[in-house]
Amino acid sequence: MLFCFSSVIPRTLSDEHKAVNIDHIRLYFTRKVFTKMVQQLKIIPLGGLGEIGKNMTVFEYGRNIMIVDAGIMFPEHDMLGIDLVIPDWGYLRGKEAMVRGIVLTHGHEDHIGALPFLMKQINVPLYATPLTMGLVENKLKRHKLRKSVTKVVINARERFTVGPFQVEFVAVSHSVPDGVGLSIDTPMGRIFHSGDFKFEYTPVQGSGPDLSRIGQLGAEGIRILMADSTGAERAGFTPSEQVVEEAFDRIIRTAKGRVIVTTFASLLSRIQQITEVAHRHGRKVALVGYSMLESVRVARQLGYLEIPKGVLVRSNTINKYPPEKVVLIATGAQGQPEAALARIARGEHKEIEIQPGDTVVISAMPIPGNEEEVSKLINQLFQRGAEVIYPPLAQVHVSGHASQEEQKLLLSLTKPEYFVPVHGELRHLKAHARLAASLGIPEDHIFVVENGTVLSLDENELRVEGRTPGGYVFVDGRGIGDIGARVLEERRQLSQHGYITIALSWDRYLGKTVGEPRIASHGFACMTADDSLGRGIKKKITETLDALGPGKSLKAIAGAVQEAVAQHVYQETQRRPIIDVLVLPIL
Repeated sequence: MLFCFSSVIPRTLSDEHKAVNIDHIRLYFTRKVFTKMVQQLKIIPLGGLGEIGKNMTVFEYGRNIMIVDAGIMFPEHDMLGIDLVIPDWGYLRGKEAMVRGIVLTHGHEDHIGALPFLMKQINVPLYATPLTMGLVENKLKRHKLRKSVTKVVINARERFTVGPFQVEFVAVSHSVPDGVGLSIDTPMGRIFHSGDFKFEYTPVQGSGPDLSRIGQLGAEGIRILMADSTGAERAGFTPSEQVVEEAFDRIIRTAKGRVIVTTFASLLSRIQQITEVAHRHGRKVALVGYSMLESVRVARQLGYLEIPKGVLVRSNTINKYPPEKVVLIATGAQGQPEAALARIARGEHKEIEIQPGDTVVISAMPIPGNEEEVSKLINQLFQRGAEVIYPPLAQVHVSGHASQEEQKLLLSLTKPEYFVPVHGELRHLKAHARLAASLGIPEDHIFVVENGTVLSLDENELRVEGRTPGGYVFVDGRGIGDIGARVLEERRQLSQHGYITIALSWDRYLGKTVGEPRIASHGFACMTADDSLGRGIKKKITETLDALGPGKSLKAIAGAVQEAVAQHVYQETQRRPIIDVLVLPIL
């Protein structure tokens, strides 16, 4: 529709006054159009959907962005050489000045582990509960960021403002204290983000979930529920942490030698239970592994752990005590090769060796993708003479995530207009979506989306608006993002089929090679230039060079040789090693 600004200006005004009024009218209409344009809230999950780990979500309204969580993911078994996987936050590139703050739901690595990498690019205030902030501070200190970051400590039921967003922390139960869900009041209505949760009615630590507040928020009206889906395939309720103490009491009471327990360093309730049971049966406790020592230090400092006096001893002093008087709590529940328990299992730990009579308790379930490493760890421990106890042999672990009945309860309390399952593999998200549909939420109001999907909420509806990159960024040593799919594919190829190098001396004037090609293989086969395969490769090189003719560039020569040798090696061996051809010019 065309509109003439001059038609609304009185004819009696001077030209000068007309110009002023035209500017005012133009500004008025520009503001009206702009206001209409920004009256939508964008929600962009950048991690945690379709996977377990690297949780991160962006909430954007106008020129304001709030980030919820920034976690890591453990590398999968085919991500060779990769240390960590972090979210792809390329969507934020060029929008750094729009970010008003980062809000954290709890202190697990899959929610806070990527913060040091993110904070080097976007320095904005952090909002977290006391324990979560304590764990974050320790992490920022290691990256020399502690003094440069503004940290705002918020308690449950407290409200705070991040740009146009009014946020309230709502207590939930999880496998680390101080976990919260988020009630986010936006210009487009209220969103409830559960964080990682379960409904623990008899918690080892804390007062449990704030069900009354969740119900109150639901009664006031919630437009979108974003809820943890990890346990959506489990029927019933997640068992209480109390059942774990019974199993530990039996194990520690009856073990004839040392008891070595591995669990998550942040699972403070489990550490509390183990130390109390050890004290009950007259055993000393030693902590093994840097992250375990640091988590316990921070938790004790903030009052989240109350370890009986005289129970803790240094790991380098445990040999002073009889084996039946010792309990060790170690890192490495996911089989991480660099963690304390894996080094003990390999016989590489500087202080601790497995002894006959040791009992090792794996107090965790493998995160999807870590099953192979955990299985390998258990077998190594058995080989060294330990007795190994792990789920399902005994109930030495319970999940920190809600099962179906708890998920139904959250849906019933919040009564959302729309539902977005988060935090889980695609099968978990789908199962959670089916659960929501069974409670009467219309299927067209349930959004099962992937990382990078842009959801848009206005006064009328929630809809999918587009896509943005939401894949993996790899951390390898000090490199961040410099390892891509091509390099990983080369590493996989090297690990499977090996590497062949071919060096040729090339006379530019004569247009031919000088001397014999030099051939070497690495991780491929015990091959020499004089065995049948080596002779076949040399013959193929000669035939290829004869067919090329004069005047070819060194790059063209190398490419032709590489292609011909690759075809020949595959025909002879059915393998595809990486083949590198170096053509050295003789001037």
